[in-house]
Amino acid sequence: MEESKIMAKGDRDRLSHLPDKVLLHILSMLPEGKEVVRTSVLSQRWRVLWRSVAVSLNFGVPNNPSNERSKKELLTFVASTSRELHYWRSYGKIKAFRVFPFRYKYYIVKDVDFWVHFASKVANVEEFTLKFACVSFPDFAYKFPQFAFKNTTLRNLVLDNCQLNPSGSVNWSSLVSLSIGHLKLTDSVLEKILSGCPNLESLELDSVLGISRLEISSVKLRKLIILNDENDRCNKWHEEDTNSLEIIAPYIRNLVLSGFFYDEIRLHESNVASLVTAVLHFNVDFIEFEDEKEKLEEECRYLKELLLSVAHVKNLELGPLCIECFPILELRGWQSPQSSCKFLKLNAALKHLDFAGIYSLLQSSSDVETLIIDWKNHKPIDRLLSYTNEVEQVRRFETHNGNCSLPHLKTIKFSNFLGSLSGIKFVLLLVKYLLKNATVLEKLVIAAGFIGNDVSRDKMEQTFLSFPRSSPHASIVFSHP
Repeated sequence: MEESKIMAKGDRDRLSHLPDKVLLHILSMLPEGKEVVRTSVLSQRWRVLWRSVAVSLNFGVPNNPSNERSKKELLTFVASTSRELHYWRSYGKIKAFRVFPFRYKYYIVKDVDFWVHFASKVANVEEFTLKFACVSFPDFAYKFPQFAFKNTTLRNLVLDNCQLNPSGSVNWSSLVSLSIGHLKLTDSVLEKILSGCPNLESLELDSVLGISRLEISSVKLRKLIILNDENDRCNKWHEEDTNSLEIIAPYIRNLVLSGFFYDEIRLHESNVASLVTAVLHFNVDFIEFEDEKEKLEEECRYLKELLLSVAHVKNLELGPLCIECFPILELRGWQSPQSSCKFLKLNAALKHLDFAGIYSLLQSSSDVETLIIDWKNHKPIDRLLSYTNEVEQVRRFETHNGNCSLPHLKTIKFSNFLGSLSGIKFVLLLVKYLLKNATVLEKLVIAAGFIGNDVSRDKMEQTFLSFPRSSPHASIVFSHP
C-alpha cells in the first residue's frame, strides 16, 4: 500500500521534472492564454514558468451567424473583453489577438479602438483578427483607426466588416498575410494598402466591392484568394453595387476564385504567367441580362475565356459550373486547348452534365498524373440542362470512347461517392473508360458509401474489379466511411 502511494506521488511529479525547454514547448501548444495561466497553480515552479510563453488571446466565437443579440449582450461582451485586456497590458509575450464581436454599433467605438490600440501599440502582436458580423450597409461599418495603418510587427491581419481608408501612407512592413472582407474599397485605396505591404505573400479578398482593377507587382505576393459567399446575408447589397474586376498579377503562383459572382473576373494568361495552381470553384449570375438565353451565352463566353487563361497551370481544381459548361461549349464547336495540368481535381455532381464535362476535360488533359473527382451535392443549373440531355451525353461518350489517351495518369481517386442506383451508371462508365485509357495507372481509390446491404455492396465492388485494365500495375482500392 505504502509503495503504491510513493509511485503515485512520483507519477505526479514526473511532469515537473522535465527540462524548462520541454515544458515551455508543451505550454506553447495550448490555444488560449487563459489555459496557460491556469498552469501556474500546479506547483511553485509552474508559478513563473507560464510568463515565458507567447500566448494567444481569443474573444467571441468565430463565424458566429447570430446578429440578433440584444444591446445588453453586446455591451456585456465588450466590457468583459476590455476588462480582461487591461489585465494583459503588462504581459510581454502576446503573439496573437483575435476578437469576434457579433456586430458593430457606434456606441462601442471607443472600446474597439482600445482593442486595436492594444494589438498594434501595446502588445505588438504578430497576428490580429477583428471580425464583425455583417452590417446593413458598408458605410455603417467600423472605421479602422488611422494610427493602426503604421505597424512594423504585424505578420497576419484579418479584418471583416471594417472600413479601410488610410489618410496617409500605409506601413505594414512585416505583414505576410492580409485578409479583408465585406467592405467597399476603391482601386486607389487598395493600391495604397498593397504598396505599404512590401513583404506580403498572401492576399484574401472576401466580398470586397468597388474595385475594378487589381494590379499586383510584388514578386513576393504569391497567393491570391477572391471569395464571395452566395448564402452570406451581407450580399443583399452586393447585387446593386458590383462591377467586373481585372486582375494583373504576373508573379502570383496560387489563385482561388470561390463563391458566387455577379460580374466577371477577367484574367489573361500573360497577366498570370507565373500561375501554378488555380482553383475555380464558383457560380456566376450576370444580373444585367434578364433573358436566360442571353445570360447563358454570356456566361459560356466568360468561362471559355477564363479556362483559356489558366490552361498553362500545373494544378487545376474546377467546380460544377465549369465542368457542366464544358459539354455545352463543345456542342457549339469550341475545342478546349490542351491543358498542362498534372494534378486535376473536379468537384462534380452525379448528373449527366457533370459526367459529360469530365469526359470533355479529360480529352484536353493528356498530361494529367493525378485525378481526383469529389462528388458534391449540387443542383444543376436549369438553363444548362436545356442544351443537352442524359441520353445524348451517354451516346456521345460511347461513340468517342476510344479517342482519349491518358499516358501519364498514375493515381485516380473518387471521394464522397454515394453508390446509389441513380448515379452508379455514370461512375461505372467513367471507371471503365479510365481503366481503358490510363496505360500507366498504379492506383484507383474509390472512397464510397454504398446504399444497400453487404451483398449488393460486394456485387458492386466485383463489377468495378471486373473491368479490363490497360495498365498491368493498376490496383483498385475501396474505402468505406
